[in-house]
Amino acid sequence: MHKKLVHTARISIRWGDMDALGHVNNTVYFRYMEQARIEWFATIGCDPDPGAEGPVIVNADCSFIKQLKYPGEIEVLTYVGPPGRSSFETAYEIRRADAGDTIYAHGSAKVVWVHFASEKSTPLPNRLRHLLAATD
Repeated sequence: MHKKLVHTARISIRWGDMDALGHVNNTVYFRYMEQARIEWFATIGCDPDPGAEGPVIVNADCSFIKQLKYPGEIEVLTYVGPPGRSSFETAYEIRRADAGDTIYAHGSAKVVWVHFASEKSTPLPNRLRHLLAATD
């Protein structure tokens, strides 16, 4: 995927993010990526509108490279690819804020724009399409 950095989120690692083995539980990484994605949508004025339409994730993956542990702060870098009719790819890098360019995990998610009442995909909004097209 040709990708362009569109957003960086800083998130504190919470004590409750850890599991019995003393590192951040694997499910929490998906929450970190979700938080970064929602922050990015808010910055570009594409908040989900349950009464109309918005983004739905149809798949997501994560590769765990190094263990994250409490305490600390992470950066989640969000990248996007070019738009399709109703969808686009996102990619994420998760780093500790105090560890430079060391990647602790990376993942991706396919975003489909959906009309919530009909539960069907709908074309991406023009403002989002133009922003994504600028990533080529």
